This record gives sequence, structure tokens and C-alpha cells, in this order.
Amino acid sequence: MSSATDCLEVGTAQASLHSDVISGLSQPQKTIPSKYFYDERGSQLFDEITTLPEYYPTRTEEAIMRKFAPDIINLIGPDALLIELGSGSSTKTRILLDRLTTLKAYVPIDISSEFLEATAERLRDRYPHLTIRPLAEDYTKELWLPTEGLSYDRKVAFYPGSTIGNFDPDDARDFMRRVRVMVGDKGGFLIGVDLVKDPRILEAAYNDSKGVTAEFNLNLLNRINRELDANFDLTAFEHRAVYNEQESRIEMHLVSTIEQLVSVGNSEFEFAEGEYIYTESSYKYTVDDFASMAEAAGFRLTHTWTDDARLFSTHFLDSNL
Repeated sequence: MSSATDCLEVGTAQASLHSDVISGLSQPQKTIPSKYFYDERGSQLFDEITTLPEYYPTRTEEAIMRKFAPDIINLIGPDALLIELGSGSSTKTRILLDRLTTLKAYVPIDISSEFLEATAERLRDRYPHLTIRPLAEDYTKELWLPTEGLSYDRKVAFYPGSTIGNFDPDDARDFMRRVRVMVGDKGGFLIGVDLVKDPRILEAAYNDSKGVTAEFNLNLLNRINRELDANFDLTAFEHRAVYNEQESRIEMHLVSTIEQLVSVGNSEFEFAEGEYIYTESSYKYTVDDFASMAEAAGFRLTHTWTDDARLFSTHFLDSNL
């Protein structure tokens, strides 16, 4: 049974989804924010994507973290509060939690409350002596962290997966500024960043042969149908992912294969054949470009680790400039 608070939270989340979808589909270039990929099914599909042979970021980042774990743990330091932004299944976090023996508490933050709570329960079983306080929120906004009664030396944010690439560079810098405020003057920021590379590698990673990424992209329309009383015909849209070399980004689209009219609640939207909804950007950076952005956000780049092929990078940022 849901409490009144639970109902309020669901209502607020649905109102935000409705507002963002109506606003996005009303633009000359139709768009839907990528944060809405992650309902329960979307989170499950993304976990599947991370295991695909074409999708190098997850396994490469995990290999970097395992190889350089002692250095990373040393930079985080003892008695820290670890805050993960967009925690998902917290798979990479376990590399840290297995080694952070003096960690004071872990705060996983994710927009999918059901998926988050299930993950938190599994982590509590694995780390019975660790305080775990999940927060079901949109981490791109200002947050009130559930830190009541906790004592810790510093706050360290963790943002793996190169999700920073989903923001355009100006928004990425603004987001990092908010993280800087959240962790404070003694804080740190451990972040994964995908690097500029051969476009063929990039396009293969977002157009996998099993079609899981396509299903992940289309599930966004399925969620809107379910939660907003819409009538998107998923068979009339196709997944497309292309690399825009000039902007250094992968662009994900949902392309209408026919001329059609779609209803979302009481609103209607016309689609021409070939017209697309822009669902996600994934910007790729050089190490120098990312360091400049971090500095502009109020951080100092303390250390960078990469794999031998320089496909991916993990950075530790310090807020003590």
C-alpha cells in the first residue's frame, strides 16, 4: 500500500515527465530528455547494453578502476561520504565499496525509485556494516542529501559511465558547478569521461547487432504511452545513432517511418515521414578539454587514468583549488 507521501512523489514525477514531454515535442526540433530513459525496464535494458561486445565504455571503465583502485582509494581518503549520481545497479561502485573499509556512508541517487530500492537492498546484504541511504531524485537538480546523523570527513561524488557526455558542454559545466557546491570545499569528484576516437568504434557502440540499444531508445515511447496516456506506435519509429564529428558527439534519434499523428493525453503532434525525436547526445572529450571544463566549474584535476588504447578516461577532481 502507498503512503500519501509516495503518491505525492509519483504525482510530482509524472507531472515533470508530462511537462518535459509536451514542451519537447512542441519544439521545431522535437526532443525528449534522456533522463526519462530510466524507468524500471529502461534501467534493465541499459544494464544489458553494458554487457554487449560493441559497447566498450563499461568494461573499459571497470578495468581502469580495478587496475588503479589503490590510487583512487587513496585520493578519496578515509571517513568519506560517497555520493553516486545516477547509480543504476551500482556495479562499478562495488569496486570501491569492497576496498573503502573506512567509508562512513554511501548515498546512491537515481531517478528510478523501484530499481534504486532493489539495488540498495542487495548492497545492504553485501555490506551489512555500511550505512546506505538511497535517494530517489533527479540528480541534475539541487538536492537535499539524506545525511542526518552522519559524521564524515569529506564528501566525494562519483559519476561513472561518461554520463557527463549527455549534457551539452555549457550544461555540463553548470552541472559540475552544482556538484562542486554539493561536495563543498574539502570535496572530491570521481568521474568517467569517454574520449574522442574513431567514429566507427563510436557508432558501433550505439548500434549494437542485437538491437538492445534500439529497444532501449524505443522504450522511452513505451513509457510515455503507459504513464501519459499516449498512443505512440513503436513499429512506426526506428532507432538511429550517428556520430556528429563537428560537435564531437553521438546523436540518438527516434525516426518516424511514416507521416502520422500522435496523441499525448489531450495534446496532438504531427510527424512527417523521416522526422525524428532527438533523445540523447553523448559528447566525447579530449583530456585537455575536460580539464579546462572542470577548472571552469571550480575543480582542480588531480589525476587522470586511461586504458592503453585511450578509449576511456577516469578523473579525480579536487574542490580545493
